[in-house]
Amino acid sequence: MQENSDDETERLASNQESAMITNLEDDGAPNLRMRKTNYRVERQIMDEEHLEVVAQRSEQTEVSIKDKLKENLSCSGPKAKALLFKFVPILRWLPKYPFREWLMGDICSGFSVGIVQLPQSMAYALLAAVPPVFGLYTSFFPVLMYFIFGTSRHVSVGSFAVLSVMLGTITERLAPDEDFQIGFLNNTNGTINIDTEARDLMRVKVAAMVTFLCGIFQILLGAIRFGFVVTYLSDPLVRGYTTGAAVHVLVSQLKYVFGIPVPRKNGPLALIYTLIDVIYALHLTNIGTLVVSILAMSTMFGVKVINDYFKSKLPIPIPIELIEVVIATVISANVNLVGKYGIQVVGEIPKGLQAPVAPDFSIASSLLGDAFALAIVGYGITISLGKIFALKHGYQVDSNQELVALGLSNFVGAFFQCFAVSCSMSRSLVQETTGGNTQLAAAVSCVVMLVIILEVGALFSQLPKAVLSAIVIINLKGMFGQFTDICHFWKTNKIDLIVWIVTLIFTVLLGMDLGLVASIAFALLTVIFQTQLPKYSILGQVPKTDIYRDIKQFDEAKEIPGIKIFQSSATMYFANAELYEEALKQMSGINVSGLISKKKKRITKLKQKLKKQEKRDKKKAKKAQKLSETGTDGPATIIENVGNDNSISIEMDSGLDSTPKVSKKPEEQSLEALGLQKPDVHSLILDFSPVNFVDSVCIKILRNIFRDYKDVEVDVYLAGCHWAIVQQFEQGEFFGKNISKSQLFTTVHDAVTYCVMKSNPSTDQALYMNGALMLPHSQDQEQEPTPASAASTKF
Repeated sequence: MQENSDDETERLASNQESAMITNLEDDGAPNLRMRKTNYRVERQIMDEEHLEVVAQRSEQTEVSIKDKLKENLSCSGPKAKALLFKFVPILRWLPKYPFREWLMGDICSGFSVGIVQLPQSMAYALLAAVPPVFGLYTSFFPVLMYFIFGTSRHVSVGSFAVLSVMLGTITERLAPDEDFQIGFLNNTNGTINIDTEARDLMRVKVAAMVTFLCGIFQILLGAIRFGFVVTYLSDPLVRGYTTGAAVHVLVSQLKYVFGIPVPRKNGPLALIYTLIDVIYALHLTNIGTLVVSILAMSTMFGVKVINDYFKSKLPIPIPIELIEVVIATVISANVNLVGKYGIQVVGEIPKGLQAPVAPDFSIASSLLGDAFALAIVGYGITISLGKIFALKHGYQVDSNQELVALGLSNFVGAFFQCFAVSCSMSRSLVQETTGGNTQLAAAVSCVVMLVIILEVGALFSQLPKAVLSAIVIINLKGMFGQFTDICHFWKTNKIDLIVWIVTLIFTVLLGMDLGLVASIAFALLTVIFQTQLPKYSILGQVPKTDIYRDIKQFDEAKEIPGIKIFQSSATMYFANAELYEEALKQMSGINVSGLISKKKKRITKLKQKLKKQEKRDKKKAKKAQKLSETGTDGPATIIENVGNDNSISIEMDSGLDSTPKVSKKPEEQSLEALGLQKPDVHSLILDFSPVNFVDSVCIKILRNIFRDYKDVEVDVYLAGCHWAIVQQFEQGEFFGKNISKSQLFTTVHDAVTYCVMKSNPSTDQALYMNGALMLPHSQDQEQEPTPASAASTKF
């Protein structure tokens, strides 16, 4: 009757489960049904020694350097063709270009970028402290080189505010106004007369030379496949750095906004000193320049807001920069703003292209550090933005080829007196949103810039510099918008927030060169700090599964009696190995140091007792010997044997049959035999699944852990070691007489099963934990590669 009732209950439960699954399917949740499906795996317990036999581990032979060089330097037709296509990507994509689908979009996009490029290139030339015409050159020659060698289809390469302000710092440091003074204009206001032509010529030479060196660095880094360097420029670091650079750009343009003479400062705290100089010079503000700046910025900001609001309806953004440049130039030329109000203008812009000129190598030695900083910053910004577009549109960007492409752009551009280039975020967005699909849009923008250089550029000689400053400042809107990252990182990751803030502070206070180095160093230190402060956990088993989780985070995860499973969330190496050992001793609940200390004291006392016993036995032996020599019957004959290993064997011979009594070495006595309480834990499992490398310090600490816990009668096992970790253990001579591969298990569950079996070898019920562990079905298997393989695990 009871059996029928149980069958009926099971049938009802099965029907309810089927009905529930059917309802879930009707609700459109088939994935949940798959998740609720049970599965069963039955296999032997696997330790590393047994696994290598079963999986037939192969010995890998390292390829010699000679063979590697021979393989890499060997040449064949297909290999040469592939190398050519990789080095010159245009040969790969241009023959396959879908003219019908993409041509009109690229033409429209290129024309839009060219229109934006015109005012921006002249404005960023002011940031670089060179005449505006060289900004036009920078928007032509380097862009043409990137069109041929670049791999990103959407980034717009050319002048960029961050690099330009870095260049401006360099050019003004090596060619300051003080070096070109030619006397005072008058004695009333003390205005300094400067030979601007000679000064600008020298600054152009400095900009060209540092650009040349920047290109060399980028080409060399690309040739040795150093593109991975960008991985050290994390997203919070790049965003914090560009935000700090935007502050530098803004401060550098204040003198053009107010029309005041403020020399540019260099070195740490230069921005603070520049702000102080601006405040002290505010009483010299040119009202006409300030009015032009306010009108230009307010109009431009309003139109950009309209562009953002109606971007889905406008075919192309309203080219407000170009419109303002044209209107301001016309007004300035007809109203004579220079003569009436003293407003500074761009000045003469020569027509046509200049012949290539070799850089001035005499100043190269003083520019090496600056050039390397420009190379890294320019590449980091380009590859970061390039990967964003590549992910969005589903193609790959070659980081090493991007280095080469930027390097060639700067290298060739330096001969035409261009300054260092990177991609501009604002222009790249224009290129992408207006239908650009390939770098053919860049070629179209080059055509637009060429027309401007040959014919149109000279017409902008009366353009007020205040308008160019307004263009620079308003285009910083996106960078200053990154201040909202504070809220984002506060919610998502506090460490990233700290990196962002510290990078911003370093960049603002130390400058954009030292600030970058300090920011990278700090970002790397945060990684080290995180490995030194990981999350340590004691794991428990989730009922009826082979899954183990932190018992403090999961209420249903239960510890297994007699077994401690310890896990660290970080890898284990020299910086945190001792912290790992301390946390293990604290969280395992075993006073290892105290037990070892007590054990040593008990052993010392036992040795002292044995020595006293040895002396007494010697006296008895001598006395017995004398009695035997005199012929007196004694009670017994004592035969004493003292071994070399300090073990003592004493035999009592009384003429009767007796078995010898042998005492163990003191060091071999158990804790209970020494009168000490044995720990409740008999096995300790270290989950090494989060560990991705070990070093000599880690191996040394692990040996100490195995030794110390063995002294207190706790067996230690490792679980979840990657095969690379096993190889590092082998190279570090971790395995030996006291530690073998049989103490390394493939999973935590294998280790737990083995430990339970070892502590309860003859009790099936003790092996059954939460329905997850059981003995094998067949007990007549003869193969026993290791003790661990004598059982099977089922889950």
